[in-house]
Amino acid sequence: MTYSPPPPPGEFASSLAQPRRGAGALIPPAPPTPVGIPTPPVPPRRGRVASVWLFGLLVLVLVGLVGYFLSALGPAASLIGLVVAVVPFLIVLFAVRLVDRWEPEPRSLVVFAIAWGAIAAVAFALLVDLVLSQAVGSAPTEAREVLRAVVQAPIVEEVGKGLGLLLLFVTARRAFDGPVDGVVYGALIGAGFAFTENIQYFAIAFIEGGAADLTTTFFVRGILSPFAHAMFTSVTGLALGLAARRGASFGGALGPWLGGLTGAVILHALWNGSAVFGDFFQLYITLQIPLFVIFILGVLALRREEARLTRNRLGDYAAAGWFTPQEVEMLATPGGRRTGLAWAKTLTGDRTDTMKTFIEDATALAAARQRGISGRDPRAVDDERMLLARTAATRSALLMR
Repeated sequence: MTYSPPPPPGEFASSLAQPRRGAGALIPPAPPTPVGIPTPPVPPRRGRVASVWLFGLLVLVLVGLVGYFLSALGPAASLIGLVVAVVPFLIVLFAVRLVDRWEPEPRSLVVFAIAWGAIAAVAFALLVDLVLSQAVGSAPTEAREVLRAVVQAPIVEEVGKGLGLLLLFVTARRAFDGPVDGVVYGALIGAGFAFTENIQYFAIAFIEGGAADLTTTFFVRGILSPFAHAMFTSVTGLALGLAARRGASFGGALGPWLGGLTGAVILHALWNGSAVFGDFFQLYITLQIPLFVIFILGVLALRREEARLTRNRLGDYAAAGWFTPQEVEMLATPGGRRTGLAWAKTLTGDRTDTMKTFIEDATALAAARQRGISGRDPRAVDDERMLLARTAATRSALLMR
């Protein structure tokens, strides 16, 4: 006997939800009683890790980038810029972690996203700037500086960052499930880019005006606007994530990618233009802060949608006897997770780590089932079986006396 529930009415009514539904994998009946503690299977890495060749390429680009910074800015100023740039970078990483903790992305992809923004996207922007300088001359004029800030920088920088998102979409598609993943990867790439860009800005400020100019630049870039690049690139990531949820192929994702990229460029140009054409602080209060609030509310809405889908998919397994309804609430709600972690801490030997693994495996199981019933991942059935075995093994370890 197996269980494959019918789709409840209105389950995919949200504009952010998956519009198509397949049959899904049949859920085997739960075993009547756990027999020992089975060894959990190891998840396959294919489609969930960044290519080692891409990391190798980034290392080569990094060598050239470090040489450029040392030559153009000097070792002392570069080091000062690096140390100061760590502060806003850590602030953004902490915020992204809060968004990503519901279903954490694979560590290698997190590292790749940051590295792409910090190395490849910056090198791409510098290379384009060098080519344009050779083509039209490097003499600074007011018109050229305005065009560089409001047109060149938004287009070139967002394209460089957006290419990293497209690479993640193609090479690690099985870890690119939907809009939340796209926002997370986009924010990480933006954080990496801002980190390296801040090194340059802080170093130049220190060279030209000492500690006073460095403090002013840090306040504007590190305190008032640490999330700017993360927010811009998240727009591109959101568009790609929505395409991933619809099961779009690479060709089908190019349109949404270009649409998201256009939105990111517009936001970036608007941000830079506020510093060039108007009173930055007035526009910051009246325009940039409301945009940031809208962005935060959008991320919270995406998180709520992801939690709803997790609860629905784990509910399929609860109906087949794999979980109790109480366990579904514990695994699929923020309050339930906090309660579960607190309870695990009281168990013999403090099983907090086991509970964290249980939550992560169950969330991944729900995501795999969602990919399967939406018809966008033909290998989702294998993932579902593997994650069900992992979840059952972790659950047995958690409940062991």
